[in-house]
Amino acid sequence: MSTQQHLVVVITGASDGIGAEMAKQLAAKHQLGLALVLAARNEAGLRAVADVCKRFGSVCLLVKTDVSVESDCRRLIRETVENFGCIDILINNAGKSAQALFSEVDNLGWYQELMRVNFWGSVWCTHAALPYLKESKGKIVAVSSLAGLVGVPGRTAYSASKFAMNGFFESLRTEVKEAGVQITLAYPGVVATRIRYNGYNAAGVAAGSSGLKEEQAMPVEECAYQIIQAMEQNQREVVMTAKGKLGRWLRLIAPGLVDKIAMAALKKEVRPQ
Repeated sequence: MSTQQHLVVVITGASDGIGAEMAKQLAAKHQLGLALVLAARNEAGLRAVADVCKRFGSVCLLVKTDVSVESDCRRLIRETVENFGCIDILINNAGKSAQALFSEVDNLGWYQELMRVNFWGSVWCTHAALPYLKESKGKIVAVSSLAGLVGVPGRTAYSASKFAMNGFFESLRTEVKEAGVQITLAYPGVVATRIRYNGYNAAGVAAGSSGLKEEQAMPVEECAYQIIQAMEQNQREVVMTAKGKLGRWLRLIAPGLVDKIAMAALKKEVRPQ
């Protein structure tokens, strides 16, 4: 890690949900020793998160960032280094959800946009930050999804973007190991956030509802805690929920059963007829 005064942590998608909660938990833990770089499109949300983190004594830099735009990603890293001189941890958390049966999609343009957010946003930020992470022997966290381990019906676009993310970071992990950079992949299941409500529907606009059963959604506080713990322990990955861990291995020996479990997770009104 850096020998600078602060532990410098960049978090994308930090204005709400998992990213915001990770920022708050890191601030509570490191307090005066933490410099947070909070990135998202929602500036008001970033300010609200920063207000909480500053109460613990942490330094906060807010950078309005749309990760689907390469120049925004590179500017985020440039401003971080200009302000703090280094980067210790990059948390690629920004993401967008989608719920649509492929047969009901007319225009695939939003598929491309989803890939830019979920996949390319992480790639661009990581590419810009990597020289500094090598200098600090730092850490990269990639917040994926259980839908990136097992294909989920109604999630063709979302699963594809997360599968791509996984492949990229698993390959990169081997490349940067000798440089001392640690990479942790996080696979949350259904978490109690608004991501599915704000995600795309078949028409490419905000769904306004979730197609998944949310009665047993994981509290965002627990999800953020598990990711931070895995990061600090240099774990290769953290697969959340017992069902997620079971499903990963069942897919190897009973893939048909996993398909049924995945379908059962959908509300009846969004299942294919």
